[in-house]
Amino acid sequence: MKKKFWLGITLATVMAVTAACGANSSSNTNTGSNNNAGNTGGDAEKTYTIAISQVVEHPSLDATKDGFIAALKDAGIEEGKNLKIDMNNAQADTANSKTISQKIASGKADLALGIATMTAQNLAEDVTNIPVLFAAVTDPIDAGIVKQLEAPGGNITGASDTNPDAVKQTMDFIAAELPEVKKIGLVINEGEPNAVVMAKYAEEALKTHGIELVKAPIVNISDVQQAAESLVGRVDAIYITLDNNVVSGVDSIIEVANQNDIPFFSADRDSVEKGAFLAVGFKYFDHGYEVGQMAVEILKNGKKPGEMDVTVPQKLDFIMNLKAAAEQDITVTDKMKSYVKDPENNIIE
Repeated sequence: MKKKFWLGITLATVMAVTAACGANSSSNTNTGSNNNAGNTGGDAEKTYTIAISQVVEHPSLDATKDGFIAALKDAGIEEGKNLKIDMNNAQADTANSKTISQKIASGKADLALGIATMTAQNLAEDVTNIPVLFAAVTDPIDAGIVKQLEAPGGNITGASDTNPDAVKQTMDFIAAELPEVKKIGLVINEGEPNAVVMAKYAEEALKTHGIELVKAPIVNISDVQQAAESLVGRVDAIYITLDNNVVSGVDSIIEVANQNDIPFFSADRDSVEKGAFLAVGFKYFDHGYEVGQMAVEILKNGKKPGEMDVTVPQKLDFIMNLKAAAEQDITVTDKMKSYVKDPENNIIE
């Protein structure tokens, strides 16, 4: 675990700043600068343009985007009325992400949002003339997006989607409740910084329990199934981080886990809803909503991004899928269920 990131998280918590992480072309090519609608007397309502660069489509990132847009709408900034969204999807391709950030830099948006580490890194590098926000980024310091979490400076801030304690809680649960697990397989794209950071958190936590982490590397989404199959017979459980390529191919991991009775743990709620057994996490819609509130502060209240602290998740809970447990031959005990603080919402039948 990187000490400076952990210290930053601690400081951010103490300061209590957490608010209430078509190829290279835009799927919505509307761009424009601030303008006053209409030509009648008096001040007309301002129109905003926000450019979004999302690394790839999958449920967690899509929910982040939806939460962001919902926060804007709740504050009176609504698409089709006074908001234009320039939506871009990099399709998990580095070159596409760079092209998108360069396009946004040369455009006339009022604010840019990067969803996931790669797109946030590119926006941080290329977009210097407008406010930039990021979401669904695991370690913004390690990724070089900001130098610190408190008042990061410059024109960028946002929200990390990882609290290292979430990884530790998951590994502690496995050690306590599934003592037969001695090796855990990790499907990972080691070219994705957030995946590497979380893998380190997991490995450190598992060492305290004498459990080995066995990596099954991938390069792209098409490798996920083969990587998962390579773990069969070699590990006692499977885990995935907030790894965008891996999460995009999570259905194939679920299939392998179910067919071979291997307990499957994830780092995000959406994968549990799809068929992983358990995660410690939060709702990505809420994560995106928090960043949307930051955007409102910038657009409507004139806040400077560099003066707004980067936030991290605070309201963590265990999310458990009982149907997945049955598919993976896991006997769920009352003690396991007791880990869940909000069973009504976080125990999935």
